[in-house]
Amino acid sequence: MQNRLLAALPPEDYGLIAPHLTHIDLERGRILYEPGDRVDVVYFPHDGVISLLTLMENGGGIESATIGREGALGLTAAVAPRLSLSRAIVQTPCRCARIGSGPLHEAYDKSPRLRDLVDRHAEALLGHANQSVACNALHSVEARFARWLLTCHDRISTNTVALTQEFLADMLGVQRTTVTAVARSLQEKGFIRYRRGVVDIVDREGLQTLSCECYGVVRRHYERLLPQAG
Repeated sequence: MQNRLLAALPPEDYGLIAPHLTHIDLERGRILYEPGDRVDVVYFPHDGVISLLTLMENGGGIESATIGREGALGLTAAVAPRLSLSRAIVQTPCRCARIGSGPLHEAYDKSPRLRDLVDRHAEALLGHANQSVACNALHSVEARFARWLLTCHDRISTNTVALTQEFLADMLGVQRTTVTAVARSLQEKGFIRYRRGVVDIVDREGLQTLSCECYGVVRRHYERLLPQAG
């Protein structure tokens, strides 16, 4: 797999950032940014998922968007200095290319194609976050869990998702006991196999029938705005 934004850059545009890219493997649970942190590094996932969590003063939070190989974390720092608005945490083991915001800003000034991709990505991510607001408020935990698994599955190269109850409870904004009950329900339907710390996706089509409309809405939004090849 390769990050689709990087793959979409013409050779001359990619050449502006290639000397500044480094590659890193990020472990699950690693926090990349907290709210208020200066965004000085931009991450382009090749394989894996990064979650954006909106946090409350009491320490609670809920996932507002995810970023995988279709996009990048902190990409608007290419335009001007930015502070993170959310906690960015590695949701699954993630292979990434990364670049400092300074060199990326220099390339942004020189490359119309890069400027277009940054603008389109910002629109796609905003649409994703907006849909998540409605989904978290209106749809059942079971439907949201199915959506979450499908979204994650789109961005990884395996049918197995390693996670903990606590981690998933944070993503969905529910208690761990609720996560256990929902996971057991999906297993009884034959859609997943659930064991401690691991979910195996067995029946993707079944998950799609159970998921709310938000999975398809967000996916079509990204397909309309961002490159799909690669």
